[in-house]
Amino acid sequence: MGSAADDFDETERRRRREADRPSSLVARFGDDQPLRLDGGALLSPWQIAYTTVGKLNADRSNAVLVCHALTGDQYVASPNPVTGKPGWWGLMVGPGRPVDTDRFFVICANVLGGCMGTTGPASTDPATGRPYGVDLPLITIPDMVRAQAALVESLGIDTLFAVVGGSMGGMQVLEWAAAYPERVFAAVPIATGARHSSQNIAFHEVGRQAVMADPDWCRGAYLEAGRSPRKGLAVARMAAHITYMSGQSLHAKFGRNLQDRERVTFGFEADFQIESYLRHQGMSFVDRFDANSYLYVTRAMDYFDLAAPHGGVLAHAFAGTRTRFCVASFTTDWLFPTTESKAVVHALNAAGANVSFVEIASDRGHDAFLLDEPELFATVRGFLTGAARARGIEGPAAPRIAGDAPPTQPAVKAVVQRGGGR
Repeated sequence: MGSAADDFDETERRRRREADRPSSLVARFGDDQPLRLDGGALLSPWQIAYTTVGKLNADRSNAVLVCHALTGDQYVASPNPVTGKPGWWGLMVGPGRPVDTDRFFVICANVLGGCMGTTGPASTDPATGRPYGVDLPLITIPDMVRAQAALVESLGIDTLFAVVGGSMGGMQVLEWAAAYPERVFAAVPIATGARHSSQNIAFHEVGRQAVMADPDWCRGAYLEAGRSPRKGLAVARMAAHITYMSGQSLHAKFGRNLQDRERVTFGFEADFQIESYLRHQGMSFVDRFDANSYLYVTRAMDYFDLAAPHGGVLAHAFAGTRTRFCVASFTTDWLFPTTESKAVVHALNAAGANVSFVEIASDRGHDAFLLDEPELFATVRGFLTGAARARGIEGPAAPRIAGDAPPTQPAVKAVVQRGGGR
């Protein structure tokens, strides 16, 4: 029987392998197709890893791009090859789900700066043959969206039927609608905002400092050194995870209950259940995520300010838009409170956009968008059904019989390649 260390080593090897040779589909762009980043650098060559679910219709009008949150990946509705866990949004995306893969062709890409096959700090720098580490230029939300736009174009899709996402994924949705209004028919930003608050930046800075203070971070060169800043990254995740929950959900789930003991130990072990829970969240996270990627994607969220390029007027970001919007927030989300969503809605109203808004009562905090929330599902389903009708997209075919072969993926341009193994 293998030890816990052996299990970690194998998981670490799988994760590092995914950085260059993802198990999913991957689109590769050569030196003749550089990606211009907001920071001024040109990134080339580069790649973007993605999955698809469902079937693209004849006129290529039913494509839905799902954008993942901070530590998500492209495996929205299929098992993660590193952890073996089911897709992260299987409640939302799939046959008969609100984002119905019997009706829509769903694309989900790992973000630029990520660690599951899209170019990021764990990827090999072709100029040196070593991992980029912190030599990779800083990435922004608009950079992520430009990479996704290049992918969508490589698939031969001119207009996305919808772009859907929550949290950082919602930021990408808003950026898509602002930067490519003619290419987005419908947009569903959930539990998000048009910029990061100072409080959110503060929490991210605590997390980044925890990572960089770990001696095993090695100034970002830990992959070359054969080390991993597990403790620092775990603490960063623990701090962040608190912001994903609400005071009500924490109290209901844990209260002040003790962990496997009848009385406190008068020491620094995990006396309380909430302490044990957070430690578990931290340590399980380090198995699937790269520490430098955590630095990059949190920084991308911090830099996001959709109004800034438009003279600080958010409505100007959506001027003349014909995109249909459905904005959703949750009552107990203090990471992206409802006021953030309302600011987006007010800006859309000022721009004359077609927009609907719902605040969903939930005691689950920010994480509610990933959980079983029937009102969210009904809202998304209803909005996409109405938008599909307006777009002229037919409803799903008769339900498939159990055991039927899944729908095939469409033929795509030569730039799209299979990853290099699991």
